[in-house]
Amino acid sequence: MSGQVQHITTGDGCRLAYRLDGPEDAPVLLLSNSLGTRMEMWDAQMAAFAARFRVLRYDSRGHGASDAPAGAYGLDRLGRDVVELLDALSLERVAFCGLSLGGMVGQWMGVRAPERLERLVLANTSAFMGPPSAWDARIASALSQGMAPLAAASVARWFTPDFAARVPDPVAVIEAGLLATSPQGYAGCCAAIRDMDLRRLGGLIATPTLVISGDADPATPPDHAAALVKSIPEAQLKVLDGAHLSNVEQPDAFAGAVLSFLAA
Repeated sequence: MSGQVQHITTGDGCRLAYRLDGPEDAPVLLLSNSLGTRMEMWDAQMAAFAARFRVLRYDSRGHGASDAPAGAYGLDRLGRDVVELLDALSLERVAFCGLSLGGMVGQWMGVRAPERLERLVLANTSAFMGPPSAWDARIASALSQGMAPLAAASVARWFTPDFAARVPDPVAVIEAGLLATSPQGYAGCCAAIRDMDLRRLGGLIATPTLVISGDADPATPPDHAAALVKSIPEAQLKVLDGAHLSNVEQPDAFAGAVLSFLAA
């Protein structure tokens, strides 16, 4: 069935929401979302991606239509969610494109489950996002005050001021999704980012990899992308004009970069 949100249940009892779009006989491209967003973050790429791929989107645990279990999550758990999703859908190998938190999951896949990957796209992401104290403060804020205080500040980092002023509609959609995110789910994923340190593991990624960066990204600056490219053997780099959610700010350029890489 195509185009409808469905669910799987992971081994620890978490329901994960997913949907499939595009030709049923096409190769699969899996998209992994950023912190505080839902699968709709990829809407601007879907026409281009679904013309050539069977596109698998999912809401990370703690987000969107997926469950938000109590407690801290770990990157290992978020990565195993992807493996369990692939297993449930009988998908042996996929192309993987993840942005921010999704790119961290992609790095985990590249190290821990490379046999499931054809190619890997790591967008606006990092191998390390310290210091832990900053994430602890964000977790405390979400759990005590809800998402509203975090939403405006986050959106201001995710888009350049010019884009937010010129194209307000997609910015409003992303902000609404962030406001609707479970504080517990957001905090759980913040803990996964807080505890993540993949800086010594990039050399283990043998999957062909494209790293995408935004030249005005304050959340995962260009030097984070450069570090990934340096650590991952033969990784390629594409720098786009824009801030953190480069796929929203530069939808056509992002789609073009991904499709060109996947076709190489």
